Amino acid sequence: MWRARVVSAVCLAVLILGGAAGWAAAEQIVEVADDAALRAAVRGAQPGTRIRIAPGRYKPGLWVEDLHGTAARPIVIEGADPDDPPRFEGGSQAWHLSNCSHVTLRHIDVRGPSRNGINVDDGGTFDDATLTSGTHHVVLEHIRVYDVGPKGNHDGIKLSGITDFVVRHSRVEGWGGEAVDMVGCHRGLIERCVFLGKEGFDSANGVKTKGGSSRITIRRCLFRNVKSRAVNVGGSTGLAYYRPKDAGYEAKDIVVEGCAFVGGDAAVAFAGIDGAVFRYNTIYRPQRWILRILQEMSDFDRFVRCRNGRFEHNLVVFRKAELSRWEWINIGRETEPESFVFANNLWYCEDAPEDSEPELPSQETGGVYGVDPQLTDPARNRFRPREPRAAAFGALAFPE
Repeated sequence: MWRARVVSAVCLAVLILGGAAGWAAAEQIVEVADDAALRAAVRGAQPGTRIRIAPGRYKPGLWVEDLHGTAARPIVIEGADPDDPPRFEGGSQAWHLSNCSHVTLRHIDVRGPSRNGINVDDGGTFDDATLTSGTHHVVLEHIRVYDVGPKGNHDGIKLSGITDFVVRHSRVEGWGGEAVDMVGCHRGLIERCVFLGKEGFDSANGVKTKGGSSRITIRRCLFRNVKSRAVNVGGSTGLAYYRPKDAGYEAKDIVVEGCAFVGGDAAVAFAGIDGAVFRYNTIYRPQRWILRILQEMSDFDRFVRCRNGRFEHNLVVFRKAELSRWEWINIGRETEPESFVFANNLWYCEDAPEDSEPELPSQETGGVYGVDPQLTDPARNRFRPREPRAAAFGALAFPE
């Protein structure tokens, strides 16, 4: 037998305006402490339902479909104790949300799934004409995902065809493909998250925006030891998966700002983009390239060549001995590197300060070269520059 405790909390807000009175509808709180109760509560959730999951271990593989709150009365599914979140361990994936709107999932711990940690998709409802989806206004916050994969295209958080979404205050540590993988997603924000590569896991990419994705901001995140591309703006997508179907780019209008990057092959790769901004970020000791400009889709009757990126106000500390001997900025074939703008960046080569100025594909304006920013303690993720001349560059200079 299972029991779910339901608490009706009626918030009566009286507003007197010209003799009229109004009131707010009831919020239904459902407290659950076992798998059967949790699944029943999710099936029965209505706008305004708040499901609170007690600490403990729960079975993974929750499939949540056609769950819709409203803007005024979202559906919230949350760990009851933020300091001891419910744990979903093993299985193929922990949670899968499909065709859901105005839903918040928070204070959830996921460990060791073989395929994906959290999967959110549109259930085939994406509208190409309006760039809207049946899955919209989804918030994932205070989500922790560990040890996904460990090899192959297995993601911490997978998002497909969703719009108007937020991922915040979350952590992914150890994965196969991407920490956060987005295909055909629009109007999203990823902020104040931590992505840590881990020994024994591919941890290929941190955050990827591809498949026609647009208007996504990645802000105030930490990327540490992501093996290949910490942020992959663009990529390459199977033609059947683009949203919209006729997108002529992998990604458009993507912004990466106020982030810190440590190690990995490259902090950022622009791949098949039509406009992106990388600004006020701190890059510390990349292991192969500082950045990459690539084109991975070759149908030029449809796809633009990678173009129109901006790299501004960044603080870059690197070692010549750790970068490719051939090129520090990797430029692939069939791209338009001359369309990229470089402005007001600080570059410092630790092992050869006199060689701090990189060879860029276009002339930089306002660049500063060879000034040691004297970062406080990058090993402990402390990136504040002690050199006054460096204060205007990098993540800690980001003007929020």
